This record gives sequence, C-alpha cells and structure tokens, in this order.
Amino acid sequence: MNARRWLFAYLGTVVAITFIHVPAALAALLVAALLAAGPARWRLLRKAVLAVLAFNLAVSLGYAAVALWQGTFSAHYLLLVNLRVLLLVFLGFWFIDRVEVLAALRGWPLATLLATLALGQIRAFERILRDFRHAFESRNLARPKLAARTRHAAAQAQTLLDKSLAASAEAALAMRSRGAFDD
Repeated sequence: MNARRWLFAYLGTVVAITFIHVPAALAALLVAALLAAGPARWRLLRKAVLAVLAFNLAVSLGYAAVALWQGTFSAHYLLLVNLRVLLLVFLGFWFIDRVEVLAALRGWPLATLLATLALGQIRAFERILRDFRHAFESRNLARPKLAARTRHAAAQAQTLLDKSLAASAEAALAMRSRGAFDD
C-alpha cells in the first residue's frame, strides 16, 4: 500500500475509534494493533505509554477528584478514555514509524509545507535534548541524585521554552513582513 493510502487508512481509523464507546472493544483493537505492528510493537507501546502517562494521569486524577466530589464517578468512563487515548497514540506512532509523512502529503503543497516545518522543529528539539543528555551523562560518573536530575530537567524545559518562543517570534515577524497580518 502506498503512503497516501496509509494516510487515509490512518485518518479513517482515528475517526472510527472515536465512535467506539466499549472499553472491551478498544482493548481488543489495541491488542490487534500490537499484533499487527510486528517486531516494533513493544518499542512503539513503550513510546505511547510514556507519551500519554503524564497527561492521562493528570486528566484521570482531575476527573476522579471532581467526579467523586460530585458523586458521578464512572470507572467505565475513565477506562474508556484512557484506552482510547493509548490506542490513538499507539496508532500515531505506528503510522509515523511505517509511513514517510512527506510522501503521503505529496501533492498538497500547504500540508507538505506545514509538515516540513513541524519535522524541522522536531529535529531541532531532538538535537537539543540529545545534547543535554550527553552533556549531563559526561558530567556525572555515577547516577546523579534526584535533585540534580530535577535541576537538569528544569534547564532542559527552560531551553526548549526559550527556543520555542524565539522561533515563534521570528516566524511572526517574517509573516508580518510578508503582509500576513493586516494591522
């Protein structure tokens, strides 16, 4: 199957999953996706779990606190939402792993441009994170304490935030100079 068909299959699957409201069906689809992913399944599942862990944990705890306070807690709903998000993120990582996105978007200039910009930003952030990791590892012979790792993570976050703000300000200035904003 070519990249364009994979893109349409992925988008159709994402839409279809949003109509499924039975946790057992979502769990079965997740198992089917794991089996179909082949040898990359565990790497992709690990990436998906790590990607959604903080967000799902925060949303789930927030929902549980508010729902318990209001007396409307539903474990079924909580399971449904978490399974759906995990399945969608897993499918997204699987799609990116299997398909060259730019080839799938070939023929759509604006989509290709946006994907190219996004991929460029991703590569820049990956390089920054890799450089931070290598620098941190080279400065610590033994496993650093939690406080040192926390300070390192904060420095990474600050650097990424500064880079994002600088890039967005530069993009806004470039767009303004080309007449994108009519003030």
